[in-house]
Amino acid sequence: MTKKGKVITISSVVAVLVLVLAGWLYFKFWFTYAEGTDSGELNYFSRQGVIFKTYEGKIIQSGLKRTAAAQGGVQSNEFRFSVSDAQLADSLMHCTGKTIEVHYKKYNGALPWRGESVFVVDSIWSVQK
Repeated sequence: MTKKGKVITISSVVAVLVLVLAGWLYFKFWFTYAEGTDSGELNYFSRQGVIFKTYEGKIIQSGLKRTAAAQGGVQSNEFRFSVSDAQLADSLMHCTGKTIEVHYKKYNGALPWRGESVFVVDSIWSVQK
C-alpha cells in the first residue's frame, strides 16, 4: 500500500469514528425520547449547583396503590424535573404549593448545564390554587 493510500484509509477511519461519536452524542443528549404532561402539587423548586446553576423541582402526585399486606393505601409519586429557561423558572418559583400541569421533554441523558434530570419542563399549562 502506498503512503497516499494509508493516509486516505486512516482519515476515512477517523471520519467514520467522528460521525459515529457525533451520532451517539446527539442520540444520548439532544434527541427527544418522549414528550408529555404531568400534574400535581409543586413541592419544591430551587436553583442549585456548584459549577452550573440549574433549576430543579419536584411535583408530588397522590394516588391509591394496592399493596399485598394492606389491600390498599395511599401512595405518593414524585416527578423530578429540570428547567433550562430562566423566565419559566421564575414563573415556577411563584407556584410552590399550588397544583400545576406542565409539559416536559424526556432526553436519554442529562447535561450539566441543562439540569440534573432527564425530564426538562418547557412550559406551564395550568396553575390552580
